[in-house]
Amino acid sequence: MTTTMDVLEDGNMEDMGKHARAAADLLKALAHETRLMILCLLFEGEKSVSELEQLMKLRQPSVSQQLARLRFDGLVHARRDGRTIYYTLGSEEARKIVALIHSLYCGDKT
Repeated sequence: MTTTMDVLEDGNMEDMGKHARAAADLLKALAHETRLMILCLLFEGEKSVSELEQLMKLRQPSVSQQLARLRFDGLVHARRDGRTIYYTLGSEEARKIVALIHSLYCGDKT
């Protein structure tokens, strides 16, 4: 495992900066309650926009706006079936972070 000191000694500050930017971008995408709720619902499985609207009790424009941001960030994938668009988590990275958040905040507290 590479430590921060190894990175500094090897002169890989540029690599460290790239990783820090990528992590910051991911955290910015997660730093919105609606987007985080969408990711949690998609962690359970594929959902259509209308299913997300009903589960979250939000209007379609709000859900679609946040899905667009999540798509842009690569955290969700969309597929069309006729007139319906279905969403799933878009990366293993998204799945891991949502699983971690779930274990910290939604898991069994006993």
